[in-house]
Amino acid sequence: MEDGEDWVLVPYPPEKDYWSPSFSNDEDKETTQPLKLRFSEPAKHWTDAAPIGNGRLGAMVWGGVATETLQLNEDTLWTGVPGNYANPDAAKALPQVRDLVDKGKYPEATEAAFKLSGNPSDIYQPLGEIKLEFDDSHVAYDVKTYQRELDLDTATVKVKYCVGDVVFTREHFTSNPDRAIVTKISSSKSGSLSFTVSLDSKLHHHSYVNAENQIIMEGSCPGKRPQPKTDLNDNPKGIQFTAILGIQISDGVRVLQVLDDKKLKVEGSDWVVLLLVASSSFDGPFIKPVDSKKDPTRESLDAMNLIRKTLYSDLYAHHLDDYQKLFHRVSLQLSKTSMGIKGDRFHGMDNPNSSGIESSTNEISSDLVSTAERVKSFKTDEDPSLVELLFQYGRYLLICCSRPGTQPSNLQGIWNKDVEPAWDCAPHLNINLQMNYWPSLSGNLRECQEPLFDYISVLSTNGSKTARVNYECSGWVAHQVSDIWAKTSPDRGDPVWAFWPMGGAWLCTHLWEHFTYTMDKKIKHTPCWKVVHLLCWTG
Repeated sequence: MEDGEDWVLVPYPPEKDYWSPSFSNDEDKETTQPLKLRFSEPAKHWTDAAPIGNGRLGAMVWGGVATETLQLNEDTLWTGVPGNYANPDAAKALPQVRDLVDKGKYPEATEAAFKLSGNPSDIYQPLGEIKLEFDDSHVAYDVKTYQRELDLDTATVKVKYCVGDVVFTREHFTSNPDRAIVTKISSSKSGSLSFTVSLDSKLHHHSYVNAENQIIMEGSCPGKRPQPKTDLNDNPKGIQFTAILGIQISDGVRVLQVLDDKKLKVEGSDWVVLLLVASSSFDGPFIKPVDSKKDPTRESLDAMNLIRKTLYSDLYAHHLDDYQKLFHRVSLQLSKTSMGIKGDRFHGMDNPNSSGIESSTNEISSDLVSTAERVKSFKTDEDPSLVELLFQYGRYLLICCSRPGTQPSNLQGIWNKDVEPAWDCAPHLNINLQMNYWPSLSGNLRECQEPLFDYISVLSTNGSKTARVNYECSGWVAHQVSDIWAKTSPDRGDPVWAFWPMGGAWLCTHLWEHFTYTMDKKIKHTPCWKVVHLLCWTG
């Protein structure tokens, strides 16, 4: 249909008179189960921790008791610099590969195709971690009172446990409007909160405490992909980064000390709010870090100054308003008869404007059903509410790892703890990147796919170089794996997987699906739409 013609809406046939899954928020219908992932103990492994994020900053919350860890990520921290990944000799090897394929000599063709390989992709890096170390009394906490949950409705991780007659509570969320990771730690008994907090990283860095009692960590990503067993500190010439940890502390009797010029010690407080902001020198896939005009320390200080005196209740309200505008667009109910799950309220977060949590040991229930137990019992009870939870968890993760203006989701969304993660934590174009964005339209999160569309446009620029160098063709092409520098050449490795030139074509189907799903004709006039036409390359 040409632009200017009228669109005709063809309605679905009338539905039969039987009950079907509902996407309505009608309160007259059955109330759905709380959308919460529950854990009965602190995380023992990274995959047991609970993810939070705002598209740019992410954290994995372990929920430890005597020691709490928030493993941190910032979406632009990668090894390397912009460059030419392509193999200039690839075009010379291509005729031989084609000839061997034509002759049916496939093993020989595979061997010859190694000459088409370029350089490997770069690696997504962890930002660091916040570590909270509490006094020895927390080791003797009451195990039966421990609660940890990820509330999908509020995008908040909550941890609660008792030490004697004192209830300790932590709340964690990552705010998109305030660009910060926020943690509130509180106790039910005045003056009973004492701990040490530090900010560390596996990357080349140094930390210090400034006059505002803020921990400032400045560091560098490796300027090239590290070789196995190498010391990352030998190569600190890549993307620069800064993270700043600020602190708000309750009035009254309390002590705040600086330890070793890089740690903060809190003693005798009622509550504490921690604020983490971060920035990097990354200024786009075509600008070398050494040429970047961005000052990550200045940017981080500016971000901290905007929020350091903001009330926790206001920070939480900003976060909730921003997040729920996306998350509340879709509800899913798959069953008329929901299964009872005890303890569907986690005390203390019902009022987003509350400045603290009033609780007692009597309020902590010991009969919560963990999500792990629900997964195990699904074989027998086939609980539909667990499917609802899984569906909404997928939407939650997409909101957390991909927002307008951020980098696209990588292989692990936005979360990574290792300097050498599995498969480099890079976006793989042979299904993984696409899969991450499959829920964007059906989950009513069309804004969350904007980073993908921006990335496709960037890939087309480098992909045109790869098409010329590798194939002596016009148009553009992308292969199996990429990175923040928009790598499009074949990766170094077995041609069975590395020599796979369909990445660009597959990604462009997302542009077409956006058009057919939304019937938004405006997309046909955007820069990203042009890459669909450029993809059709010929020799």
